[in-house]
Amino acid sequence: MNLFDGRTQDKTADQGYDAGSIEVLKGLDPVKRRPGMYTDTSSPDHLAFEVIDNSVDEAIAGFAARIDVTLTQDNRIIVSDNGRGMPVDIHPQEGISGVELIMTKLHAGAKFSNKDYAFSGGLHGVGVSVVNALSIHLCIEICRDKKRYTIEFENGAKTKDLKEAGNAAGTGTTLEFKPDPAYFDTDQFNVTLIRAALKSKAVLCRGLTTTFTVEQTGETDTWHYDQGLDQYLKEMLRSTNTLFPDPFTGSADSDELKAVWAVNWGQEERLDIEESYVNLIPTKLGGTHVNGFRSGLLESVKEFCKFRNLLPKGVFLTPEDIWHNVGYVLSVKLVEAQFSSQTKERLSSRHCAGLVNIQVRDAFSLWLNQNVALGEALARAAIENARNRERKRKKVSLKTRTSGAALPAKLSDCTSDDQSQRELFFVEGDSAGGSAKQARDRRFQAIMPLRGKILNTWDLNASAILDSKEIRDISQVLGVMPGSTDISKLRYNKLCILADADSDGLHIATLLCALFLRHFPEVVRQGHVFVAMPPLYRIDMGKEVFYALDDSERNAITKRLGRRKKPGKINIQRFKGLGEMNPLQLRETTIAPDSRRLVQLTVTDQSDAGEQKNDLPGENDVPPSPPSESEKSPDALIKDDVFQVMDMLLSKKRARDRKRWIETHGVIKEI
Repeated sequence: MNLFDGRTQDKTADQGYDAGSIEVLKGLDPVKRRPGMYTDTSSPDHLAFEVIDNSVDEAIAGFAARIDVTLTQDNRIIVSDNGRGMPVDIHPQEGISGVELIMTKLHAGAKFSNKDYAFSGGLHGVGVSVVNALSIHLCIEICRDKKRYTIEFENGAKTKDLKEAGNAAGTGTTLEFKPDPAYFDTDQFNVTLIRAALKSKAVLCRGLTTTFTVEQTGETDTWHYDQGLDQYLKEMLRSTNTLFPDPFTGSADSDELKAVWAVNWGQEERLDIEESYVNLIPTKLGGTHVNGFRSGLLESVKEFCKFRNLLPKGVFLTPEDIWHNVGYVLSVKLVEAQFSSQTKERLSSRHCAGLVNIQVRDAFSLWLNQNVALGEALARAAIENARNRERKRKKVSLKTRTSGAALPAKLSDCTSDDQSQRELFFVEGDSAGGSAKQARDRRFQAIMPLRGKILNTWDLNASAILDSKEIRDISQVLGVMPGSTDISKLRYNKLCILADADSDGLHIATLLCALFLRHFPEVVRQGHVFVAMPPLYRIDMGKEVFYALDDSERNAITKRLGRRKKPGKINIQRFKGLGEMNPLQLRETTIAPDSRRLVQLTVTDQSDAGEQKNDLPGENDVPPSPPSESEKSPDALIKDDVFQVMDMLLSKKRARDRKRWIETHGVIKEI
């Protein structure tokens, strides 16, 4: 039986699917139902970090100088600070105390604007309420206005009202919680991780004292750093042979960003010290701030090499060459930082890359020219890394990869033979293709313009789609035949679909995604296909330029600019298509690895089939898991949720289902 004929969909209607089938989860129920959407469920460590980060936000704002954390013998965490204390007065709209509102309502907090916190890590208003939802017991003691208050919760529900419990000499908040083991793979806290986190908070927030007590062992650690990052990095590298006797350190300060950094290089071995923070929250997966830092260092070294004629002919430096033996600590404080998930492991604020790049590049260029001997030592190390990279690449010519066939004339290929670095952009139309050719880095980025919408290949077999010249050209450029599971001759590591942000562009992107999913499934499984996300708006205020992906980003940027002390006139330009962008704009927003935004196309055989993984600027990629045996057949993949959606949208046999879907979900907008 065909699983995707109209009869399959009719069963849904027979089962009484109507408005009454829709559940509305209220309060903290969404967290309890899907805890993995809000925190890391492998262990309760992230719950501890959420509470600690709230205290750290008080320290960043200048109201707290001490944070004390205790792990009790019965596996409870107690976090105490001497900040202002959580609010205890009644909220004017909700009619409950501020502390109860914070603990029991998602997306309730004081950090959505910069009125109370100029820089903070708690931006979603869900952190500490998630802790409450996933805890067997949680109690809070608040000291403010010379009084002491207490309130208690169990399993997210209030069990004891907020009450006054005596007088208080100072101010601050003490929060104690015990995680519910039912929500976690293990209910034990990782002492090493918590200790490292508290140490880093003291390093990054000069003048802050942090302590950690483990009752089981009776040990108490205390951290306080007056000198900051250079002292911390030198301490970490004291037993390592480094290129510089002292780290290169620097700082930047502006209305939107404050940054400090320390960096050094190992003479022989990798240092394995790569720490980055945003508003004192560790970003283990990096993000735009790390990309800007990396590109700023690279540009400084390239400029130094060019000025002193150090670069041999035919040798090109890449970010990997300067990043090979690096050890660094980077701390950025950013207004309204945007993270890729609630766990805040990767920064996604696009404009941060440019801000950090400029500051680091200028500071490091000045330092290199003031320390010429050290600069030349770093340049020699980077050049040697570049030579080693060239030696290691596969010695397979591009002609061999394409079996000697001539490549399509409209392809503007790149010069690099290193498949791991090569990228191919499928661009809509010759106009956008022309801009893309000027915007690309021709060393590793290739451009292939497409003429309008390609053939809908969803219902066609591999031999039939090759009747289309456009698809023959695509297959030839890839070096892979449709339906083949052997992609050893794939000529590019990243295949990027670049189309306009309008409905026609989305249609073209959908058809290309369908082509890859249906006829090049192994290319998708191994994580080679991406969709580029060009901005829809350009926003100017004075000499500053911002780009917004959609209406929500545009509104967030304009609100942020409007809250400045001296806001200027804001001009907003809506791009009608890629052809309207000049090459510089296209490079900065969509093509340059450090500032573009890519979404990776992935398919699994789990319940999250079709999930798209953000591939943020700089692409600190985590390779997809190897395919299981059940994934080897396209017929097996067709059962995935993403394939059901694609089949409904594109199959000729599904016209009735498509009509029903449009009638249910379609939106008519006046233009």
